[in-house]
Amino acid sequence: MQAAPPPIPKSFAEFLRASGPGIVIVLTWLGAGDIVDMGVAGSNYGYSLLWVLVVAVFMRFVLVSLIARYQLCNQHGETLLDGLVRLHRWYAPVIFVATIVMSNVYLAYMTIGAAEVLRNVSRVGEIWMWAIPCNATAYYLVSRGSYPTLETVFKIFLGILSISFIGSAVWVGFDPGEVALGLFRMEMPGQQGEFGALLVALAMIGAVGGSIMNLVYPYFLDEKGWRGPQYRRVQLYDFLLGMIVMVVLNMAVWILGAELLFPDRQISELEDLPNLLSAVLGEGGRLLFYVGIFSAVFTSILGHAVGLASIGSHAWLRWHSDVPVRTGYKEHPLYGWIVIWALVSPLLWTFPGMPGFVTLTLAANSAQVMLLPVLAGGVWWITASSKYIGGEYKCRWWENLLMALMFSLAVYGGIHSAALLLGFSGVR
Repeated sequence: MQAAPPPIPKSFAEFLRASGPGIVIVLTWLGAGDIVDMGVAGSNYGYSLLWVLVVAVFMRFVLVSLIARYQLCNQHGETLLDGLVRLHRWYAPVIFVATIVMSNVYLAYMTIGAAEVLRNVSRVGEIWMWAIPCNATAYYLVSRGSYPTLETVFKIFLGILSISFIGSAVWVGFDPGEVALGLFRMEMPGQQGEFGALLVALAMIGAVGGSIMNLVYPYFLDEKGWRGPQYRRVQLYDFLLGMIVMVVLNMAVWILGAELLFPDRQISELEDLPNLLSAVLGEGGRLLFYVGIFSAVFTSILGHAVGLASIGSHAWLRWHSDVPVRTGYKEHPLYGWIVIWALVSPLLWTFPGMPGFVTLTLAANSAQVMLLPVLAGGVWWITASSKYIGGEYKCRWWENLLMALMFSLAVYGGIHSAALLLGFSGVR
């Protein structure tokens, strides 16, 4: 017997109690990539690249809002993935392969990040020794926990993150005027440190502005029970709340990089910021920030494992079916195997001799920008055409204009990201 749909909130208090998918997806996105990218940008360029954060967040808000609109409001009553397959059947195998590949790439630097935190705080053992129990704990929570449990865990970690990142930034101190100026003054400074401004900007857009993880949000909406256009308003408010949380937390890390490291020092290891906090604020400041890093990375591990397993198994079923697949993907054996792959295969990256955490994070987040044209173009097509989403909910003229701009930026970013990666890896 199907469970009754959740009630639609009618007051602000009811909305706060009902909110959840926006927090879950934002904390899934907010992980090692954001910490490194914001810290690197702040340490190398002060506040002069802060406007890129605004662009990246705006890109993601528009794109993911359209993704949610299709999921909730399309005339066929199908999922977003089914809509993309309706556009072209190759979307299913492409998304499936991307899910398998990127689950290793994403979880690699997240696993290293979580293990590094535990190693650095305890000052005992090697990274791989901490990575194994960390991912084993994640596997237990993913395989045993229901969505309501997952949502509760994420909200607890959000409280810890807020105290850690915002508290550290306030403790260090900053000039709000300088922050505001960086948000609105668009400039591309010359290279400072090991990573060029363009690579850092593309990495931020990759970590914040777009990835295959944008396609995971509809699965959290489904788990919440929000199905149908009647949930569009509460979904929009829920997502807006999550994006505000993401901006504030990202800016807190950026401020720490700018205030503690710019212009004489750069980030080369995950421990650089916490160690400097120790010198400025004492051991308490170091531990406070490490708690936040672990919270951000561990929630990302959980969210990526659940989300990628959901979309991977769904894409596999849709690849081998000529009709839409709305349910059953989590019960398919492939779901469990993808969870295992996502949490076990990245352990290989934790052993000595593998690429460093910061290098791997920047390269991975730049690489995923190359997926943006395929994803942004497909989402734009099915949400702009009444043939797919229906006449009532298709993109309005200004949304089409924004999506055209976003698609152009996606193509430009994908080309330059590929070129930068070739140069970054030493390929000529």
